[in-house]
Order: sequence, then structure tokens, then C-alpha cells
Amino acid sequence: MCGINGIFAYAPAANAVDRAELLRVRDTMIERGPDGAGVWTGDDGRIGLGHRRLAILDLSAAGAQPMHSADGTLVVSFNGEIYNYPELRGDLERAGVEFRSHSDTEVLLHLYRRHGPAMVGRLRGMFAFALWDARARSLLLARDPHGIKPLYYADDGRTLRFASQVSALLAGEGVDTRPEPAGAVGFLLWGSVPEPFTLYRGIRLLPAGSTLLVNEAAGAGAAVRYWSLSAALQRSVQAAAAVPAGGEAAFMRERLLESVRAHLLSDVPVGAFLSAGLDSSTLVGLAREASPARLRTLTLTFDDLQGTAHDECPAASLIARHLDVDHTCIVLSAGEQEDELDRFFAAMDQPTIDGINTWFVSRAAQQAGLKVALSGLGGDELLGGYVTFAEHPRLRARAHASPWRHAPRLYRGAHRLLGARLGWPPNAAGIPACGADPEGAYHLLKGVFMPWELDGVVDADVLCEGLQALAEHDAAHTEALAGLNDFGQVACLESVRYMRNQLLRDTDWVSMSHSLEIRVPLVDHLLSEALLGLAASGRLGPGKSMLPRTLARGLPDEILNRPKSGFVVPTWRWLRHHPGLDAWKSLPALRHPRMSDGRRWAYTLLSRHPAGKALIRN
Repeated sequence: MCGINGIFAYAPAANAVDRAELLRVRDTMIERGPDGAGVWTGDDGRIGLGHRRLAILDLSAAGAQPMHSADGTLVVSFNGEIYNYPELRGDLERAGVEFRSHSDTEVLLHLYRRHGPAMVGRLRGMFAFALWDARARSLLLARDPHGIKPLYYADDGRTLRFASQVSALLAGEGVDTRPEPAGAVGFLLWGSVPEPFTLYRGIRLLPAGSTLLVNEAAGAGAAVRYWSLSAALQRSVQAAAAVPAGGEAAFMRERLLESVRAHLLSDVPVGAFLSAGLDSSTLVGLAREASPARLRTLTLTFDDLQGTAHDECPAASLIARHLDVDHTCIVLSAGEQEDELDRFFAAMDQPTIDGINTWFVSRAAQQAGLKVALSGLGGDELLGGYVTFAEHPRLRARAHASPWRHAPRLYRGAHRLLGARLGWPPNAAGIPACGADPEGAYHLLKGVFMPWELDGVVDADVLCEGLQALAEHDAAHTEALAGLNDFGQVACLESVRYMRNQLLRDTDWVSMSHSLEIRVPLVDHLLSEALLGLAASGRLGPGKSMLPRTLARGLPDEILNRPKSGFVVPTWRWLRHHPGLDAWKSLPALRHPRMSDGRRWAYTLLSRHPAGKALIRN
């Protein structure tokens, strides 16, 4: 895991690469790579690449970056891990390719030499990289299928700049930093800034599963998507027919073990986060089976949760004893939580309403001396573990049958007058207008603000521009949902809206703030293609019920019968008592007794970002 950046002055009128800027941007990301740093600039001053290194594979100097091909015509700066690099390397060596290192980075150079940009289709891993081809005078940017690793870029029509973080690009020059309405409005709607937007007009996030090719002849083209979840799900449904009836558990175990083994590839010790849930418990159990190395696990709780249903330490300790791993439970006091908040906010690359739990467990992993940790993130999206998989189709059916479908504004007015008295949930006001549509129904279930609630939060012109840009971008995604069944639609919505835009992005910037690499074996595009079709066909049972059956040791009955619980973060207390988190009190709409703390939290976090603050009412 690393931090990468670069500058490509592709137009004849562009200024030459400023090496000082390249270094300055690179070194804002020192936490992403404290083990080493490198920089390279082309002889003509038109291209430069930077790299901060967190050494995980091939700890020697041979693994340093930016890395060059033997003839110097290819140069790459790479962030992430290629889990199938041993197989790829073996294929290349059998074809006569000679290697100078034992790193996965060098595999990228040789694959590109043979396959060009299409080489991304051969990779299994989490990655974002930039590869310079001196012969073609082109720069290839690429991002992994699920978007585990980020890659932001800014293009002014003459020069393209890129980096692993928005904050890094802001440390450079030539970036349009005018506030982006779509980023701010999208954040208020969802609690995270939706891809490909940021809070700045001039900075975009390369979409997951995409490449971007930039060359001197044509400049930057449009991003090209090489993998999409909706298409993969359709292929998976067709392939599921080949799995014999009754063989689902064995097939699932084989595919899960394959992914876990791949994600254990490391030249440093690997730990794991262990909650009391089925995802992380199964993951830890499979990791224990897949490797003879002793596994260290961590569980986090807050002192004010001890003794409640939200305290996962007792159940996690039971699982750890059952699976025979070295376990540590970390208990954080209210004072420790408060002391870390300012550092958490300072490190936040883009606003998010989540991430604080990952911050604390990443901090604990760093203090324990770990550089790599496995996470069970992704199991709910893959196997239908969220309540939205049941609630979403019910809500759509209710909306289709509603007599108010043709009078949604009248219904919202009635809801405004009678909703509180009758105990209707706030988002129910949008059922006639939005509930029949897959995206709309999902937003009613998982969104933060509803569009009609933003009148008192942002100005009308900002809201209109932001909603229009979001709708134009979402059109293709909405169209892709049309051919999927209920399960498939929710799986795509959860994976893109929530997992990609929030969970994975938060996992990246939070873990990198602690120089920790978090790996997510359940977020693997080959695993998705293997299991989503079975799950969508109902052949893996309800939710994640089949997960424990993939373990040789199984799990204790106390865990199997334990109700699902989430990690509770005391935002209500911080909003009322922590200095600097009271911006919401300035708006009458947010002071209303029925206003949720989730909405107040979102507004407050956006107000802490200069670009966000410029677009909201204060």
C-alpha cells in the first residue's frame, strides 16, 4: 500500500513539470508510505511520477518505486496489491521474461508490454496505478474493479495531475478549487461524496473498474470501464447453473478459501479485525485454515457500551477461543474518543458520516505493530445481509400500489401536517414520488437528507445544479439495474452507493492515516462473479446463513443465534458537547425536534470543509 502522484504536461503549451510541486504533493501523503519515497521525471520535463512506500511485498530496495522497465521505456507508480501476481509472474517467466525483483509492481510493467491497457483485465487485487509509456508518449491510469483504492485527477486542458488523495492535489498547482455543487449535494443526500465527484469542480475520482488514457496526440480521453458489477452479476446468474444442487456450501467454501489465501500474501505479519458478526468470524476461521502462521485479531468497543447488546467483545472473545487465534479486545474511554476527534477530522480527505469506528480499530492495529489487517467488509453486499434486501422490494410494491402516486406533493403536505402525530417516519413523505423507482426506494431507506429537505440547507441554485449533475451521471447506473431481479438491484445499490462510496473510501483514508493496509477478501471481483448469481437465485439460503458452514470448525451456537448488531458511535453526544461540532444549531431547520442527529452530523461535517461551507447556508 502506498501513495502515488504525478504530473503529465501533455499539451505543447503546458508548462514543464515542476519537480518541487511533484515532491510537495507526494510528501503530503507520508502516512500512506513512511517506509520510503521515490520520484522520477522524464528527460524532456513533460512527465513526472512520485511515490510513497509502505513496504508489504519484497521489502528490499528492488521493490522501490517509481519502477522502470529494463530498457527505461516504461515507468509505473503503483498503490495496492496484485494478489495473483505469483501466477502472472509464472506465466511471464515461462514465456521468457526475466525479473529483477520479487514485487508485484514489476509484473505490471511486463504485462503492459505484452497486453497494453487490456492488461487490467488479468489482475486480481486492489490497485490504482499510473504507467508511462515513453514510446507511445501516453500515460495510463487504472483503478481496481470494486474501487478499493482511490485515484483522483485534475485536468486543465493542458496538464493532468493525479494523486491518491484530494488533499494531496490541493497541495499542488493548477487545480480548479471552485466548489462543486454535485459533490456537496450528493454528500447531503447520501452521507458520502458520490463517485466521480469531489467537493471541487476541478478534481474527479477515476471511476471503479476504469482506465483513463492520456497522450500527447489527443490529450485525455473519456474513462473506459473494463468491469461493472451489474454485468458481472448477470454473468454470475448464468454461471450458477453449473453448480449442482446441494453443492452450494462446498462451492462457496472453495471460492472463499481461494480469496482468503490470495489476500494472505505478504512479507509482513497479517492480522484481522474480529467483530461478533458472521462475516469477520468466517473470514478469521478461513484464514486460520489457510495459513499455518499464528493470526492476531482485534476487537474494539467503547466503555459506555460494555454490558450492552452493542458490546461485541464478549462474543468476539468466544469466537477467538473457538478458532484458536491470539485475540485482543480494546476498550476506549469517552475521553480517548474525544481526544482523537480533531485528528480524525483533520485527516478526513472528503467528508463522510462514517469511518470513526475504522479509525479507532486502525489506530489500535498500528499500536499493536501491524502493517496489514483483514476486514470482513463486503459480506452483507455479497450475500444479502442487510435488511434493505427485504425492505426494498416491499417498499417498491407499496409505492406502486399507493393511491397518492399521482399527487406526491399533496402527500408530502399531508405528511408534514400529520406525520409527527401519527408516528410516520420522516422519509415516508417521499414514497409516492420516489418509492417505485429502484434508486428512489433505496434512497428512502438509506439516504440522509431527501431532496425536498435541502431547501433550508443550501441555496436553490446550488441545489438545482447539484441535483441535475447527479441525475445525469446516475442515468447509466439506473439503466443497468433494469435487467436485474430484486436481489441483484439491491446488491448493486449497496455495493456502489454504500460500500464503494463510503465504506471502501473510508477504509482507505482511515487506514492509510495509520500506515496500515486493510485487505477485504470478501470484496473481490472474482468472488463476486462466483457467488452473486447463487445468492441472487436464492441458493445460498437467507442472508449469510451459509457462511458458517464453510468453516471446518463451524461457529458456536451462541454466535449463530446472536441477533445482528452494529457498532454504535455516540455522535449525539459529540453534536451537543464537543467544541466545533455545533454548526447545525445555526439553522432553524436543523434545530427542529424531529430532525435526526444523522442529518445534523452530515451538515456539521460538510461545514468543516472550506469548499462545502461555501455551498451551504450558515
